[in-house]
This record gives sequence, structure tokens and C-alpha cells, in this order.
Amino acid sequence: MISAVGVKEDLSALNGTDAASSSRMTRAAWQDFAGLYPTDEQCLASFLALELAEVLQGAKPANLVCLANKRRSCGRNLYLLWKEYGAGLLEQSGLKVRVLDDRGTSILLLLYSQEALGGLLAQKSVRVILGKSGYDSVEDFDAVLDQLEARVTGQGFPHEIGVFLGYPLKDVIGFMGWVPLAFTCQGPWKIFGKPDQSLRLAECHRECRSRMSQRLASGCNPLDCLRNCIGTVADSYQQQGTLLGQYGESEYQNRGLGARRRATCA
Repeated sequence: MISAVGVKEDLSALNGTDAASSSRMTRAAWQDFAGLYPTDEQCLASFLALELAEVLQGAKPANLVCLANKRRSCGRNLYLLWKEYGAGLLEQSGLKVRVLDDRGTSILLLLYSQEALGGLLAQKSVRVILGKSGYDSVEDFDAVLDQLEARVTGQGFPHEIGVFLGYPLKDVIGFMGWVPLAFTCQGPWKIFGKPDQSLRLAECHRECRSRMSQRLASGCNPLDCLRNCIGTVADSYQQQGTLLGQYGESEYQNRGLGARRRATCA
């Protein structure tokens, strides 16, 4: 088995950053205002509000959050705080969680909007990709998450996890090498083919994070930040056209992905 930290490092590779730079990108802003919140619950809530900004504002269906079992610079251990307060905070936010890996030294969480992720996984194009990745029951939401969890704790890394995180489908299968899409540019994730849609979505994510950071830095109650989400689902990842925009499902069949699926399941 691989650890949750190991999965985080693999995800950093998918995004085109090393583990250290990824940590700086996602943690530095939170460290600036973590000291504003005196209670353990508020501390954890501020961290989650920032890490889930895109999900809370409807720009992503889900985010991965990795908590190491160690003290942060603020003096608190977010892993232990999650164990104590996590369920209650999520209940207030309306989000759901799937624990993908808990090794004691760290925990990897998939935090998601049931409506947004359920709607995404119901798309035909998404089900085609997951089916060709070896998922057995693509129409069963819980079964799909069960299999994702099994893959995270198994050997290797499930690069199709980008689908669950709302990355443009062309970028996910471009990264996986399923179609001859050229690597175009580096955003928060690796972008393949025409970059316009991907760059617009990346900018939307940055704006969500910036808005949440500004609210928290101004002293806004982090519990309110978790509760007062927009609650709408962005079209940017829900409406991705045909299977991957530039390629239709029939062309995927012609490119031999059925054989790739058989090899995956063997």
C-alpha cells in the first residue's frame, strides 16, 4: 500500500508541481491568517474553507485534502482536529466526505458536493472514461467511489482521479496518453490540446480561492464561510460536450481503448 502522503505526491506530479511547491501553493495563504482563529474548531474550519473554496462556490465537484498527523506552525494538529470536529463541520457545510486513505500518520479525504459530483459521474462521457479505466459499476455512485478508494490504497496511482476533481476530460485522458493531444501549457494541472477552456476553468478556481482567502483574512467567521456557500454548480465542468470535445466516442473505440481496458482489468 501507499500512504496518503504518497498519493498527494503523485497528485502533485499530475498537476506538474513537486510536493514541496504544491504545499506552498495551498498552505502559505492559510498560514497568514490561521492565528486569527482562537478555537480548535475555527482553526480547522478556516483551513477547510480555503481548501474547499472551489467546491463551496460551485466551480469544482470535489477536492482532495491531505492532513498529516503532526503539529502545524500554528501549534495545532489538523489530523486530530479533523477526527474531533470534521463530521460536524461537514454537516454544517452540506458537503460529503470519502476517506480514501488513513494510515495514522496522515489521512487523505475526498470532499465533495453530492449534487455536483453525482451529476458529473452521471455524464455519458465520464462513464465511458471510467469504464475504460476498469471501473465495473459506472452507474452506481457509491460503487465508483468504493473502487476509487481501493485504487488509492492499492498499487500505483489512479490518474483518472482528475475526472472526480472536475478537470477537463481532454486533459485527463491527454495526461493518461489515451489520445494524441499535445501538451499545451502548465496551469494548476497539465493542459493538453486547445487550452482555452482549461485556462478559463483554472482562472475560475483561482478567483474562488482568492475570494475565500480575502474573507478569512478579514476575520470572517470560518464557520460562516463553510455554511454560506453559493450552492450552484458551474457549467465549466458539467458541460464538456461530447466525450472529450475534440474526439467523439466512436473515435475512442477506433483507437483501441477497449483493448486498453481489457489490459487494465487483467
